[in-house]
Amino acid sequence: MARLMLSLDGQVLAEYNMNKERYTIGRLPDNDIRIDNPSVSGHHSLIINILNDSFLEDLNSTNGTYVNGKLIKKHAMQHGDVITVGHHQLRFVDSQSGDTSQEEFEKTMVINSSSQGEDRIRRVSSAVDQAAKSVTQKRPPASPADAPGAVAISKAKLQVLSGAFAGRELELTKALTTLGRPGIQVAAITRRAEGYYIVHVDSGKENDYPLVNGVAIGPQARRLNDNDVVQLAGVKMGFFEN
Repeated sequence: MARLMLSLDGQVLAEYNMNKERYTIGRLPDNDIRIDNPSVSGHHSLIINILNDSFLEDLNSTNGTYVNGKLIKKHAMQHGDVITVGHHQLRFVDSQSGDTSQEEFEKTMVINSSSQGEDRIRRVSSAVDQAAKSVTQKRPPASPADAPGAVAISKAKLQVLSGAFAGRELELTKALTTLGRPGIQVAAITRRAEGYYIVHVDSGKENDYPLVNGVAIGPQARRLNDNDVVQLAGVKMGFFEN
């Protein structure tokens, strides 16, 4: 099933499953997808679903309907198309191409650890060890339930909150996951018994560190908590523990 993801300024606002034949987009309350903004016409655009195909049509809107930055009157929708209505975007996601989208996201953001070099990996591990040691020293004396054999490492994932891959998820199953874009910003997330840590690896600018909840993490490793928002290489991702 195809779906539309509504966003504004990179933040996902809503998601719509395309399970009906017709969807109207506009400012008035009778639209299937209502966008209450003065730049959007009362009835701005129309999407018609015929079998496995979807077609977009502009309804003579004042400010026009754009797909991937181009003004259109009618358009056959393709997976990944971004519709711009006023200041809002609607990303068209074809579930039949979902695996391809996931692969594209991982190829874009996930970096093979070996390509970062052994020296950088050692530096990452050392930084995380120091942060984990600091956390352990601050804990009260361990009870029997806290014995090493009883420690259960929680599962966690990242969910993309902005950009072309909004809604994509990445399970953090590896001991070390390197993310970002070489030459722009790269960080690593490590999975330890104490929890998950993010540490800066490299960037195109000096002291250009990833952000967690809007604050730069600096050169030291930072422990991640459930619902933290990570901003890396221009992409916002939510960190969620299962």
